Amino acid sequence: MDSWNYFNYFTEIENYFWKKRGAHLLVSPLDWAIMETWQKAGVPLDAVLKGIDSAFESYQRSRRGAGKPLKSLAYCTDAVLEAAQEQLESAAGKAPRNGAVTKEPFSRDELRTYMLKNGEKLDVASNRAADNENPEFAARLRDISSSLNGAATILDTPGSLDLEDLERRLTVLDDKLHALLTGHASEEMMLKVRREMDGQLAAYRRKMKTEQIALIEKQYLQKRLLEEFRLPRLSLYYFY
Repeated sequence: MDSWNYFNYFTEIENYFWKKRGAHLLVSPLDWAIMETWQKAGVPLDAVLKGIDSAFESYQRSRRGAGKPLKSLAYCTDAVLEAAQEQLESAAGKAPRNGAVTKEPFSRDELRTYMLKNGEKLDVASNRAADNENPEFAARLRDISSSLNGAATILDTPGSLDLEDLERRLTVLDDKLHALLTGHASEEMMLKVRREMDGQLAAYRRKMKTEQIALIEKQYLQKRLLEEFRLPRLSLYYFY
């Protein structure tokens, strides 16, 4: 991302999409997966919003836009990527802005509370797994919780807070958690989630490139497994 001020990346997109759609509805797991692919690809927030505007204009001019609301961000994928490419091309050759002072978006107490709550959710899930006679799963959840507590010590270091390094550590723990859940999810659970995913993606597969679909499927599965196991995302991008 261009700046660590984009920690509210998801809520900004979500609220903007609600406003454009004219209805305050829950964003679907598919929409969240799409937002995550944009975030991980480093698509700037303003490019996403510009692309959404463009997609809505195109949709309203089409036959489908006659009296029917645009239901998913999936319709906006091409327009967002085009806006990002245009922004990248227009920025080519421009000198970077040096010496800019970036204000920390959150206080250390806010971050500490966020990480503490996530650690508690991991501990609850670990105890639940132990009660269900799954000691290996419980132990690995405890290990991730312990690592999360260790990462929180960065908040106690003097001087300016290195949010980028903290995010790296949390991303590593997120990856470990996703791998753990994928390995311990039952076949029935994975089948249910994949059926849901295929149903939501069916209308958009022809519109998207293969690599886009692969990324969205990955993010969708990760999100739904966390929901099934009642576990949080650990990254700072989910702090709001």
